[in-house]
Amino acid sequence: MLESTVMGFDFGERWTGVAIGECESALAHPLTAIDARDAQTRMNAIGVLVRDWQPSQFVVGLPVRDDGAEHPLASAVRAFGAALIEHFGAPVHYIDERLSSNAASQTLRAAGRGGRSDKHLTHPLAAQHILQDWLDAHAACVAGR
Repeated sequence: MLESTVMGFDFGERWTGVAIGECESALAHPLTAIDARDAQTRMNAIGVLVRDWQPSQFVVGLPVRDDGAEHPLASAVRAFGAALIEHFGAPVHYIDERLSSNAASQTLRAAGRGGRSDKHLTHPLAAQHILQDWLDAHAACVAGR
């Protein structure tokens, strides 16, 4: 198995949570939240992270309704994924993110945090849950697969 750094995203129209993980350890960690209302600012911030972490692939949470249908934000998420491929040339994998924000909020509450003042912490934790779910489902992930 090749060691492979994977970067995960919880995309939002303003806040985008970012997490990082390794195929070898199959563990994801929250990294940061990007506050950007436009695609160029977002991609510039991601470019710095990509340069520093050198991921070989990306995982993006895809918003899905409870009935399994894609949420209206899904088209923006797919455009974000296409921009990642265009800018950085690494494959993008999508995964259902239905419960990631709730899981992130529960993690914060368990740590005695949460609410409006800690909202910025929710996004990287949601990205961590998204990436961890993908790593769990792809235990033998290999760079470029």
